[in-house]
Amino acid sequence: MTDIVGTMPIPTIDERSFEQEVMMTELPVLVEFSAEWCGPCKVVAPELEALSRELEGKAKIVKVDIDRSPLLSRQLGIQSVPTFVVFHGGRPVGGRVGALKRAQLREMLEPFLPRAEGAIKPEELAMLLQNRRVSVVDTREPAVYQRTHIVGAVNIPLEEIENRLAELHMLPAPPVLYCRAGDRTKDLAAKLAQQGIQIAFLEGGVLAWEASGFPLERPD
Repeated sequence: MTDIVGTMPIPTIDERSFEQEVMMTELPVLVEFSAEWCGPCKVVAPELEALSRELEGKAKIVKVDIDRSPLLSRQLGIQSVPTFVVFHGGRPVGGRVGALKRAQLREMLEPFLPRAEGAIKPEELAMLLQNRRVSVVDTREPAVYQRTHIVGAVNIPLEEIENRLAELHMLPAPPVLYCRAGDRTKDLAAKLAQQGIQIAFLEGGVLAWEASGFPLERPD
């Protein structure tokens, strides 16, 4: 269910402000081409507002009313509403049509969002593992690790990592930490980075790994 507490309407821009608000900004921008009479646009509004709060400071989300900005809509080939177009570096880099969910809208922006220091995507980790260039470290509780984990992972619970850094350096390859959803190892990596210790973590954790279709080991 979409959280609508404290929602703020998505700002509407026009042909005069488009260059300043979209083309000249350093942030990735998701533009919804919509219209006041568009039913699906009203359906997707809470999803856009929630995503705007989630990505505050990392991306911009704005709307363009095709009836008020017909020239701009024609120039960009908008044929139906809602149409979503991502702009990055002053040019369109992707687009989709229809009443999308928040996850689908975020997926459009994801490749252009700033990444945390040390973050590794599941696809990147899979390639590194295939080439034996990293060692994976499961930071969940031992009982959870025993049930299922990334193939070849060793288990060092998150609370013990800072006291067992020497063990990480003794692994066959540089370590990549992972937890359930990626948030806890992200925070730990940021904390260690402040101490001058650079360490990588799996973005999205084991949930993102499995969702991306990569295998897990489930000991009997």
